[in-house]
Amino acid sequence: RLTLGLFEQSIYLSASECMLCVYRVTPTVVGYRDTEQIVGIAAKQGRVRNAASTVIKVKQVLGRSFDDPEIQRHRTETKCQVVSRENKPFYEITSGQQPKYVAPEDVAKLIFQKMKETAQSALGGSDVSDAVITVPSEFAHAQKRALRNAAEAAGFNVLRLIHEPAAALLAYNIGQESPSGKRLTPLTSQSGLSADVTFSDLLCLCARVCVHVLVYKLGGTSLSVTVLQVNGGMFLCRSTHTDHSIGGEAFTQALAQHLASEFKRTFKHDVSSNPRAMLKLMNGAEMAKHSLSSLGSANCFVDSLHDGIDFECSVSRARFELLCSSLFNKSIQPIKAVLEEAGLTPHSISKVVLCGGSARIPRLQQMIREMFPDVELLNSAPPDEVIAVGAALEAGLLVGRDGLTPEEDSVTVDVSSIDVLVKEMDESGAEMFTVLLPVGTPLPAHRHHILRGDGKLSSLCLEIYQRCITEQPEKLSKIVFRDLQPTEEAHSIDTVVTMKSDGSIHLSCVEQGTGRSEVVTIAAAS
Repeated sequence: RLTLGLFEQSIYLSASECMLCVYRVTPTVVGYRDTEQIVGIAAKQGRVRNAASTVIKVKQVLGRSFDDPEIQRHRTETKCQVVSRENKPFYEITSGQQPKYVAPEDVAKLIFQKMKETAQSALGGSDVSDAVITVPSEFAHAQKRALRNAAEAAGFNVLRLIHEPAAALLAYNIGQESPSGKRLTPLTSQSGLSADVTFSDLLCLCARVCVHVLVYKLGGTSLSVTVLQVNGGMFLCRSTHTDHSIGGEAFTQALAQHLASEFKRTFKHDVSSNPRAMLKLMNGAEMAKHSLSSLGSANCFVDSLHDGIDFECSVSRARFELLCSSLFNKSIQPIKAVLEEAGLTPHSISKVVLCGGSARIPRLQQMIREMFPDVELLNSAPPDEVIAVGAALEAGLLVGRDGLTPEEDSVTVDVSSIDVLVKEMDESGAEMFTVLLPVGTPLPAHRHHILRGDGKLSSLCLEIYQRCITEQPEKLSKIVFRDLQPTEEAHSIDTVVTMKSDGSIHLSCVEQGTGRSEVVTIAAAS
């Protein structure tokens, strides 16, 4: 039985104990033309002539409302217009006679279909339907649901969504050996990181010595750094940081600007304000950047860059590192932040796992080694494929679980992937958030909380939020108790918050003065 592991641009197939990389890189770019849609490398190369109808970075748009700050930032970065329809983002495609509006989920569906076709073609036409898909740690339920729906619309049976850091650890077999010698099965459910461990392993879990692993992912459009605590087969997220302002494209842009300056110096023409010319330079700069990861210098050639002038320029690795010195420093800074947040030092880290294509850059690897001189740096697997490998391994494990014998029954321990918070007022009247269920809380979990308000108030409001590694908490539910009678003592609402293993949240509130109660259930992503 064949299964598929998917991570952004990479596909891995798992069949029993064999593993096959069916395609190295398929850019998540979709180009719309009059009568067809083009996905992958051809669409990316065609951006020079078809930028206004080419969709990029769709993952950043999935599952968000139009007024989301991330959508507004995305609008400034893409040439393809993003418009609002019922407060949902849609791409305005102008390739035909009449403009058409395409939902991000439909774009993602085309990408999944392309990956399915690529996998099946590599297997001589054999069907591949089961898949495990990786998602960033900060993905909210709506984003996971949108991604799952797109994959299912493309014909996949989604076995599970797992977080990228957990998949990276799976790829390197970290935390996979139990004391009894049996293989453990770390998973990442929609509700968070989880692990399958044998019952005897679970009993002695507390007696084991845990280790800390740092997962460093520098992809094309974002940087994420996560510290995971590994205890046997259990992964616990201690701290994570994501920065969408830096990624591989930032390094490519810095090199492209240098090439534009060299062209101006040589031919006395400034192409920095010419979008088409700069896209050509970006393509050339990206190829040169990839070469510089393994060579001391790279040659960049662009055909007919401006007014029929061909441009050729050689760039050394030393020059590239000088041009991007500020970007390297920015890429390293989050490591210190996540260690501090987790209450750890570089000496507390046992292993560092590198993920994302830009993690290949030698200078970046050198800086990470300098921060962790005595730590094993895991980069033997191609960094842009390691997460897909972990997803495929997880898929194989999930399919293999169908044949478990009764003696091999396992206990699943889920933990929350989000912070669950309640909004309150402090003594000065300012808003404040209290964390009821922090990320990493074993599920199911119950928390008791009393919300208090001035006895003169006639109403009292309880608001529950989630925080998924975003700048601002996202409101999940709101309960208002009205027509309260004035009292000398403070009003109080007795609240019990229950988060189940599937990520759903059950909220039970009782106003102690009157005994009135309210119950709300917040469903998890399907």
